[in-house]
Amino acid sequence: MAYMLLIMEPCGQRAGRSAVQGREAYERMLAYSAVLKQRGVLLAANALKSEALRLTVEQGRAQVLDGPFTESKELIGGYFLLDCGTRDEALTMARDCPAAAWASIEVREIGTCYE
Repeated sequence: MAYMLLIMEPCGQRAGRSAVQGREAYERMLAYSAVLKQRGVLLAANALKSEALRLTVEQGRAQVLDGPFTESKELIGGYFLLDCGTRDEALTMARDCPAAAWASIEVREIGTCYE
């Protein structure tokens, strides 16, 4: 089963880090990715920039809003797409993620939207 771990960071957290602290956090995440890859469960992983666009379509007319969005308290800082045997295995991997020290990890099973 495929599971996505979404790294939910508090908005503004990155700006509060020094360049050295940011690089150290990134290096820990790269090491975690390497472990997942070695275990054969990593399907994909990426960090995401904090800037975003939000698209909505109403009555056939598209509107695009620039982020960051003031109503948001968190941003999706990155993700890991994993191939796990069970939900518990995905939760264990989320618990082992270095980002759990500074962000919440949302765990979602990949599936259809009609189930």
